[in-house]
Amino acid sequence: MITFLDGKVRVEHPENGFRSGTDAVMLAAAVPAMPGQKALELGAGSGATSLCLTARVPELDVTAVEIDPQASDFARKNAKVNGGFSQKLQVVTADIFNLPAPLRRDFDHVFCNPPFHGDGQTSPDPARARALSDEGALGQWLSLGLQRTISGGFFTAILRADRLPEALAAMGQRGINLLPLWPRQGLPAKRVILMARKGSRAPFALLPGLVLHEADGRYTPEAEAILRDGAALAMEGSRL
Repeated sequence: MITFLDGKVRVEHPENGFRSGTDAVMLAAAVPAMPGQKALELGAGSGATSLCLTARVPELDVTAVEIDPQASDFARKNAKVNGGFSQKLQVVTADIFNLPAPLRRDFDHVFCNPPFHGDGQTSPDPARARALSDEGALGQWLSLGLQRTISGGFFTAILRADRLPEALAAMGQRGINLLPLWPRQGLPAKRVILMARKGSRAPFALLPGLVLHEADGRYTPEAEAILRDGAALAMEGSRL
């Protein structure tokens, strides 16, 4: 069992499957959702990101799609364990590229933490391999996410920083804000959060970013506010 948001969210994972961490909380914090809206997570794993988002915006209607039956079962169990979030979080076992008919509609928000590795990096465990390697399909993940977003809605993803050129090649640069996550001051970013507003023609914006750790390894106050207190991560969405 892994806890997030200072114990407010508890997530159990399959023994040999992919385990969520800081990225899940950061992604959830970046989604600019409002009460009463509808959101879709692509590749939800055991549900950590959707649960953290639901904890921050309780009156949000979230659908989480996960292809692995074992992981999606854990997501359903986790939704029940976490304060009855199962009433607002629907978990669907499906391939994101072959969504059931009811999900082929547009959502106010779509978000994902796609597999970080491209071609050539796989795990011997099939479940972990599927969770960690997109087999060169990152552009398809991002295109699908934007496709399922309503006009004027937001698509948000957390990516490995060195895969940003692939992402921008797939999505273009209009209507996109990018926020780097710096491990420490002065170090290159390992992760970036990309937000696109569908239909926006606003120019590409590189945001100041967030430094995660102090020199001594402690989280910065800004990171603590997100990881412990459930604060939102400002992505300047109103400017898109």
